[in-house]
Amino acid sequence: MESLAVVTLAIAMSIDLTKLLQDWPYEPGQINVRLISGDDGEPKIQMRLDLGVLQMEATGRPDGVRPNGCESLLEYHESRFEHGPGESEAEGDLPADADAEPASLSEEDCRLLREEAVQYYHRYISLLVLADYDGVIRDTARNLRVLDLCRAHAESEEDRAVLEQFRPYITMMRMRAIASQMVNDNEPKAALFMIDEGLDQIRKQYDEMGRAAEYDESSEVQLLRGMRDELATKLPASQKHELRERLRRAIEAENYELAAILRDELKMMKE
Repeated sequence: MESLAVVTLAIAMSIDLTKLLQDWPYEPGQINVRLISGDDGEPKIQMRLDLGVLQMEATGRPDGVRPNGCESLLEYHESRFEHGPGESEAEGDLPADADAEPASLSEEDCRLLREEAVQYYHRYISLLVLADYDGVIRDTARNLRVLDLCRAHAESEEDRAVLEQFRPYITMMRMRAIASQMVNDNEPKAALFMIDEGLDQIRKQYDEMGRAAEYDESSEVQLLRGMRDELATKLPASQKHELRERLRRAIEAENYELAAILRDELKMMKE
């Protein structure tokens, strides 16, 4: 009788998603995201795609999995390289095999780390739409650590280099979130500073990749410059003197890149 009841319940419960998708139509050209409360009482993030819905945990690994008892594969591998053999840690702080001699990251390790990073990419894009800037800062910083780990420890040259092409984009998203949070905190001057810092980091990244000529026309730079131009108009006139002083010091130090940025900011304030 018990098995019959289970079968009857399974038949009664439809797994067809048609009603869910009809109630939340897909909008082409938009990032369709919403925050819901899960059956477990925890917040979940849903992203509407053309053929379905992605659901992610709001914290921890987006799919809710804890590989090797760690928050993510990144934390697992970081702990392996951070703690060498013979080092003792409080129980539960390290994976069971962390006392083994750390090895380089195999091609399979790197592939799994890349797949995991895609999960966090989907989440920080969703969090940006939801204006959860702290979450974006957290997840973008986390994905930058993936790039650092692979660059330092991957066995193959391809695995050390393949993710580097995404470093400018992740940096841009992180600085965009930091600046947006500062604007929310009514700190437009600090937001401008962080945007300038982001532009400087991205320039160095393009230089390191041997793609310096692409810097000015890159989408990352265009987006941050547009954000900076919009913010510059919100600075109070009393800050013009400070900007002029920073411009003078930049020219004296022959930091012409910063001087050009400051001139643009002063021009926008005049307009």
